[in-house]
Amino acid sequence: MTTPGRGLHGRVLDTLGPAITAGEYPPGSVLRTDELAQRFEVSRSVMREAVRVLESMHLVESRRRVGVIVRPAAAWNVYDPQVIRWRLAGADRPRQLRSLTVLRSAVEPVAAALAATHATAEQCAAITECAIGMVAHSRGHKLEGYLLHDVAFHRLILTASGNEMFARLGDVVEEVLAGRTHHEVMFDDPDPAAVTLHVQVAEAIREGDATRAEHLTREITEGALKELDILAP
Repeated sequence: MTTPGRGLHGRVLDTLGPAITAGEYPPGSVLRTDELAQRFEVSRSVMREAVRVLESMHLVESRRRVGVIVRPAAAWNVYDPQVIRWRLAGADRPRQLRSLTVLRSAVEPVAAALAATHATAEQCAAITECAIGMVAHSRGHKLEGYLLHDVAFHRLILTASGNEMFARLGDVVEEVLAGRTHHEVMFDDPDPAAVTLHVQVAEAIREGDATRAEHLTREITEGALKELDILAP
């Protein structure tokens, strides 16, 4: 289904992007815009717009008199939320989930420690509210509601860290959390121990206990890795 608001070039991207990230077009493959425009029944200008978006993600590059060249995976902007979404939709999902979760385990505990030092009273209140929302949606197969609070919780901690580099990873964390839910790499209900840990992290941040906040958040990310061992080996 085409992403709302992106029109015809969005329809092209929703087919071509996943095909590239899934390896259907190996690195070095030449894509002809005229042929693609005919295939997707769109104008050349629409096709060029789609190619520009793919170029911005470093998935392809245009070469005069050659065409659009598919770039190797090492060149892709792997932090782009759309690239993450496409990769999570493909056969490489287990490795992608693991890679993203390892990234989280490296960043989020440190961000939580910083948040315990730098978070404002308003941010502490918002983090606590999200944790309470997670508890409220942790039973009865309410994974979509749980996801909304989970994403907001982790975004807030990254922002409250006061580190702008960490804050920019909010979209990345959102995609991995959403990917786990939408691709059913989750239990029917969240692990109760993990839910409790989120509440305890909120308490540690509110109390300004950086060491405890970091330790508890590390437990959360390590638990997420263990879940992958079971659900997406």
